[in-house]
Amino acid sequence: MVINQTNPPTTTPDVTTTRFSLEEYRSMEETAEIRHEYRNGEIITMPGGSEAHSAIASNLLIYLGFLLRDTNFRLYNSDLRVWIPEYKCGTYTDLMVVDGQPQLNGDRTDEILNPLVIVEVLSPSTEAYDRGEKFRKYRSIPSFCEYLLVSQTEPYIERYHKIGDSNNRWQWQVYDHLDQLILLHSLNVEIPLAEVYRRINFFPDS
Repeated sequence: MVINQTNPPTTTPDVTTTRFSLEEYRSMEETAEIRHEYRNGEIITMPGGSEAHSAIASNLLIYLGFLLRDTNFRLYNSDLRVWIPEYKCGTYTDLMVVDGQPQLNGDRTDEILNPLVIVEVLSPSTEAYDRGEKFRKYRSIPSFCEYLLVSQTEPYIERYHKIGDSNNRWQWQVYDHLDQLILLHSLNVEIPLAEVYRRINFFPDS
């Protein structure tokens, strides 16, 4: 299925009322106990994740890291920011993959400019943003061509893959059965849905 991605209404985490310079933001973020996103002068508190969120992200990191261990691809967790120049935005992904050497933002060692694949594990407070405005910002990055949105409440993953050179044409596919394999075209690897959701109990009281 081919779609022209639209941007639904979004809800966002808490936004500061005071504007900060990029230098001020970076200085604060180096010692902050919680992470913040920078949006052209505004600093937005990023909510913490649940146990399931953390476990799913860890499953993906472990399995995908194993698949890519002898390749030219590099996998990074949520410690590093993606810098999006067009929107003057610094944000965090749950996982990202870079093809070859990471392109760092100037003399920064904590901001990457060239993600190839981005993975977001959805949370109630950020799902609309991840699907809408954040995806729109990601699409301005020339290297970015594949996006996974992973539910933490049921076995359900959406994959977006860029078609050709247009940032406005993306192929959309849904995976919602544990026996399915997710093909990541840009990495030429397959991930079993069962590995993404390994040891995740969707019905803890049953």
